[in-house]
Order: sequence, then C-alpha cells, then structure tokens
Amino acid sequence: MAFKLLFALCLLACYWPARAATKLIVTVTEQKTGRAITDLKAADFTVLDDKTPRTVESAETAGGALDIMLLIDTSMVGAMVQPLAADLIGQLQPKEQMAVVSFHSSADLIQDFTSSKQLLNAAVQSVKYGNSPRVLDALYAALDGGFQSSDFRRVALVLTTGFEAPGNMEEKDVVRLARKNGVSIFPVYAVGSARSLFERLARYSGGAIFNVSDMKKAGVQKPGATIFEAMRQHYVLTISGNQDPGEKLKITVNRPDKLNVSALITE
Repeated sequence: MAFKLLFALCLLACYWPARAATKLIVTVTEQKTGRAITDLKAADFTVLDDKTPRTVESAETAGGALDIMLLIDTSMVGAMVQPLAADLIGQLQPKEQMAVVSFHSSADLIQDFTSSKQLLNAAVQSVKYGNSPRVLDALYAALDGGFQSSDFRRVALVLTTGFEAPGNMEEKDVVRLARKNGVSIFPVYAVGSARSLFERLARYSGGAIFNVSDMKKAGVQKPGATIFEAMRQHYVLTISGNQDPGEKLKITVNRPDKLNVSALITE
C-alpha cells in the first residue's frame, strides 16, 4: 500500500506543472548621470520581501525594442521641458513605436503609436498649454488600456517640469495598474517639488528617474541617448521562493556608488 502511494506521488510530481520561478525586471542607474549600470552579477543584488531575504538565483542582462507612451507636461509652466521632447523622439529605433499624451488638468492622446518621427514632432508642436499638472491622473489614464497592442517592453516616459497638482488618482492606484499591465515608469523632470513621488513611481515599476539639471552638471550632453539606454538595458532577476513578492519588495545593489534600483514583477 505504501509503495503504491509513493508511486502515485511520483507520477503526480512528474505530470503536475511546477510553479514558474519569480522573475523581476530590474533597472539600475547612477543617481546623478542617469547612466545604466550593466555589469552586475547575481551576487551584487540583495532582495528583501517585507524584510524577508529572497535568494537571487540568477541575474541576466537584457535589452531590446520599446513601446513608449510619452506624456508631456502642458501645464502653465510646461514650456520649459517641451524642447526635450525632440531629443527623446530622435532616439527611436526603426522597430520602436511611440504615442504622445499631453497633460495638465486633463490628459489627451494627441498622437497614437507610430514609428514616424515626423508625426511625433508635429504632435508635440501642436500642444496647447492649460492649467495645473496632474501627473498621477495622466499616468492612470495612459496605463488603463494604452498598451493593449504593444509587442515590446512597455514604457511610460513622463516629461514633466517636476510639479504635481492635487487630482483624482493616488500613487498606489498608478503603481498597481503599472504592475498589472507590465509598464515601467520613467519620469524626466527639470525642477519642482515632486521628486520623491517620481522616485517611488519609478522604483516600484522597474523604471528610473532623471533630473535633467543634475545630468547636465554631471557632464551628460545628450540626455535623450542616456535615458533611452537606461530604458532598453535592464536585468532579469530570478529569485527563490514560490510566493509572489509583496508590495514592500526592496532591492539594493552591493556597491558603494549612489544608484537608483527599481523592479517590476513579471511572473
């Protein structure tokens, strides 16, 4: 009887599909320059899931094409960041697509996904400036169904002055929707008081944050190229355990450099 039970359990183990390992998309950048860090190994990462250590089984570098939703601040002070849009559009590679959303107190899709830099630049030039910026509202609207037909890594690239006005959506709503739809948030800002908000949006979605003023002081002459390199280059971390990581997942890199580290749970 015991032998039959053991045999049955062996058969069950052979045919019952094992749970896939938990994988994370992780982006690592220098704080000042925004440059991507691409030479890390599994031993360089520490992962805590609500303070519980998770072993990093592997860390593989990855890269490739992007599907980008460019959100442009068109509030009353938004004109100071509009010139950066042309630099960002110029970084598109042939297979990549971009859509353009303008936002202030509301968000409007002004150009659907296209590979045409001419159409994208025309859309940016056509924007009209409005009231106070509501980044969270704009992000939620863009993430809610905006990437249904995308084939590559999903990116929400937020070009903002750095201010956030009170709106209808909360930070946790945007982060949960980004994770659900597999979208990484990359805020690019000039000045403003919402840095901590942008840092959290990036950290919990596998994105990165870019302060244009800091980048220029650090000698980065072409921020667009640096930003796109960081969006294309990332790590795929496989971590131990059969439970999905919680919202308090924390990843650090065991190096003395000042780095920004973020993660997006993929499965």
